[in-house]
This record gives sequence, C-alpha cells and structure tokens, in this order.
Amino acid sequence: MTPIDAKRPLQLNDQGQLRHFLSLDGLPRELLTEILDTADSFLEVGARAVKKVPLLRGKTVCNVFFENSTRTRTTFELAAQRLSADVISLNVSTSSTSKGETLFDTLRNLEAMAADIFVVRHADSGAAHFIAEHVCPNLAIINGGDGRHAHPTQGMLDMLTIRRHKGSFENLSVAIVGDILHSRVARSNMLALKTLGCPDIRVIAPKTLLPVGIEQYGVTVYSDMAAGLKDVDVVIMLRLQRERMTGGLLPSEGEFYRLFGLTEQRLALAKPDALVMHPGPINRGVEIESAVADGPQSVILNQVTYGIAIRMAVLSMAMSGQNAQRQLNSEEHN
Repeated sequence: MTPIDAKRPLQLNDQGQLRHFLSLDGLPRELLTEILDTADSFLEVGARAVKKVPLLRGKTVCNVFFENSTRTRTTFELAAQRLSADVISLNVSTSSTSKGETLFDTLRNLEAMAADIFVVRHADSGAAHFIAEHVCPNLAIINGGDGRHAHPTQGMLDMLTIRRHKGSFENLSVAIVGDILHSRVARSNMLALKTLGCPDIRVIAPKTLLPVGIEQYGVTVYSDMAAGLKDVDVVIMLRLQRERMTGGLLPSEGEFYRLFGLTEQRLALAKPDALVMHPGPINRGVEIESAVADGPQSVILNQVTYGIAIRMAVLSMAMSGQNAQRQLNSEEHN
C-alpha cells in the first residue's frame, strides 16, 4: 500500500470522489447529498420513452452475487442498462464457490473478464472491503450487501425516499423497527440518517434482536412499540432475518407480530402523514399488516423506483471517480 492509499479512505480517490461504494461509514454529508442529487436527476430518465443515457457506454458491469437477491440484482441490472453499460450477472452461490473455489480465486477469474465495475453481494461481513483491497486498482467495487454489515445502496434509496416525501432531514423523527441485530439495512440507515442531520433516530426491537453497543449510532432505543412510534415522521420496518438467526431469539413469529408488528392501530400513534417503509420482501402478518403495507402512507413501491436511480448514481459516480484517479496517476507518471 502506497502512503497516499494509507491516508485516503479506501472508498474515495485523491480528490475525495467516490471510487468504491462499500459502506456509508465515514462518508461526508456532501458526498451523500451528491448521491441523492445525482439520483434525483436520473429519476426522470425512468419516465422517458427511451430510458437510456450514455454515461457507461463501452463499460462492463458485473453483478457477482454469492447470496441470492432477485430485487437488488434486478435493480442493479436495470440501472447499469439505463447507463448503457454491458451487464453480466453471475450467481456464484450455485457455481464455483460450492466447488471449493475461494473468494480470491473467483476474483482473479472475474478480473480476467476485464469488467469495469463489480457489484458484490456476499453472506460474509467485510467481503466487499476485502475485494476492493485486493482487486486491480482500476476496478470499482459496489457493495450490494455483505453479511450483517452494510447495504449502502439500500440505505441511500431509503434516504432518497424520505427526502422526496419530507424535504429535509433536519426536523424528522425516524423509527427503525424489528430485527436490528441481523440487519445490514438498519446499520446503513442509522449511519445515513445521522450523517444527513436527522436529530431523532429511534430503534424499536425486542432486547434479543438488538446488537451490543447500538448507542454508538446516536439512536434512542425502545422496547415498547407504542412509546417508540409516538409522533414519528417515518417508520422503517425491517424484514425478520430468519436465515441469519441462530438459537431462540424469538419465541414465535406470532408473538413478534403481537408486540412489534405494524398495524393500522399502531401506525395511528405516529404523525398523520408518517411514511411507512420496508426494504422488502415483506413478511405480511409478521412485520406488517397488509392494510398498512398497501395503505395510503406506504411508500414501499416508491422505494423500488428510487432504488434504480440511486444505483445509477452510485455506478456512474464510482466510474467517474475511478477515471479521474487514473487520469491523475498517468499525469504523475508523465
């Protein structure tokens, strides 16, 4: 590692532009705002007859999913196609790694395909960082979700949803409800809200589903739904991560719904114009009542639309940051 790399955060180039998008931790407010502004400008592309801009023409985006996720993969594919990139999607969970190929071997093979951007989803926390540290320097790595650690594009699409419906973050109360312990979405949302200046971030969960040291995120913890939802502007429900749970963290899904499910009655405790959000897929009758999920305050489908714009923003900004760094490096060598 050269001294300049040691000083510079892995995600940014020498000019402070995005070159990888791995986590929202440590990114400045200006950069998060730039991502939101860029995504805003891409939203109108989705409304056109021809939904294409030429920003990534001639570039190849490779989706490398070591863990299944139809929604995230599809929106990344759409985002890359709308930027005019060539797209390859690999579901690695069903191929090489099951034959005993290591993450490192898979990487080397992918590099040989000469892609420009890798979108990586992996069940292990830190996998995207590991890949960004070990790939050849001109590749941009986008984290599509790693273990319990981070899901930065989901965090940003949630921020875009809030900003488009509420204007700014300065006076908002936002409640994040459910399985905080296993949720990379919760972590990304807490970091983004804090960075963007949200003064009141609440987490509502049973004690068994709270991580140790959650207070470091600057949140207020509630174990009672009624108290936690009182007068909030935004309610973000989380999916119960059954596949990431071990042991008896929950007595039953029915019991969870009884105490922490979002019903019309409970939503009435929030402000009358409170938004209801969920990263999907929804477990109806476990986290949220159908009448609420499909109701007038729900912006769950808007989140999907905004997800494409956010992913377009991140792909184009990371490529632009890589290009600027390459330019800088070549000028230094000449």
